[in-house]
Amino acid sequence: MKQMRLKKQKRHRRTVRFYTTCFGFREPFKVLCDGTFIHHLLVNRIAPADSALSNILGGAVKVFTTRCVLAELKSLGESYSESLKTARELITARCDHEKRKSAVACMMEVVGEKNPEHFFLATQDADLREKLQEVPGVPLIFGLRNALLLESPSAFQRQFAKSTEEGRLHMSEAEYKMLRTKNTLEAEEAMKFADANESEGDQNGGTQAMRKANDGGKRIGVKDKVQFKRKKAKGPNPLSCKKKKNLGLPTFVCKSESNDGSDTIRSRSNKKRKRSRKGKKLEATNG
Repeated sequence: MKQMRLKKQKRHRRTVRFYTTCFGFREPFKVLCDGTFIHHLLVNRIAPADSALSNILGGAVKVFTTRCVLAELKSLGESYSESLKTARELITARCDHEKRKSAVACMMEVVGEKNPEHFFLATQDADLREKLQEVPGVPLIFGLRNALLLESPSAFQRQFAKSTEEGRLHMSEAEYKMLRTKNTLEAEEAMKFADANESEGDQNGGTQAMRKANDGGKRIGVKDKVQFKRKKAKGPNPLSCKKKKNLGLPTFVCKSESNDGSDTIRSRSNKKRKRSRKGKKLEATNG
């Protein structure tokens, strides 16, 4: 039983998805009921009707009927008085019939050729369901004992949806002609604009060259590009470096004034003078 319910739910979801994607059905879904369907709900105690319909459609619903359906139920007598009372609680769809018509004729006119109001039609009339299978975009609901079922799309409806989809993908002849004329006009305007620019360029070539020479190649109102200077490699900090040792023997030269007034130059060597130890040796021998 659970598997049967799951399969039925999946089938209903696929059918609802087909009508939403191909024909533009949206929530809350509109369900148009005739007298036979309302009577079936009461006989099989399927209540409330809106919750039962929302379960099979998987979304919120609004339940409708027509004035012609109400008049037909009223004419059937007391045996359908409860059905008439229930039908009066539903939303009345506009049918614009001054004189009462049969429920079948009323439903066919409300749906029309393309079902512009996007109605789900609920009926127990097999002949009416067979007629509406030839109308694109009309999903059908019927009751089977105490269960409600949503019919799968007919072959005609599937073929119609496929053809309309292919038509949307390709351009019509009128659209192709409009696009072609638009492209030719744009091409002509582009050629005229290019010719005008060439003539203006020949006339203003000399003046532009003079302006560039005066401005130094810069345009007025345009900022120069930022030029980044590369940092040159700097030498080491002289204070942090060790002093080089002199390998040679430099001499310190200093000037001094002599008594004569002439400058004399004295030179000292960096060599340490050795002290003579002759005196020490003499003292040692004398002692």
